[in-house]
Amino acid sequence: MSKRINIFQLEPEVYKSIMVLENYVVNSGISKTHLELIKIRASQINGCTYCLDMHTRDARKAGETEQRIYVLNAWRDTSFFTEEEKAILALTEEITQISHAGVSDQTYQQAASVLDEHYLAKVITAISVINVWNRISISTRLEPKLEA
Repeated sequence: MSKRINIFQLEPEVYKSIMVLENYVVNSGISKTHLELIKIRASQINGCTYCLDMHTRDARKAGETEQRIYVLNAWRDTSFFTEEEKAILALTEEITQISHAGVSDQTYQQAASVLDEHYLAKVITAISVINVWNRISISTRLEPKLEA
């Protein structure tokens, strides 16, 4: 693979600007579990190796189980996730793949039925922010370092 630019080194204000949103999300009251599930699932869909590496590690440090991480891409086929988590994961998938069909009324209504409006707003913002990170990381081919 050819080397690509590092946007964050070339344009540090880009990094600072995204970090304003990231810091908002992290400090917004969204549970660490919900936040890491959002970040991992969006990164799986987008194929962002850098973010997958980072957020699976972060999830484990926060107490997430390896088993739930392993089956996250098949969350609909297991009982490992709560109704809230399932609503958040469905919303994550539709927002991440928004060009396919937007966000369906069914998915939105399900999320709205299990999350209060403020939490729903924070979840939508968190999903949007990880998608920004994914797109920059993928387009610049940012890679995690392989551990020995």
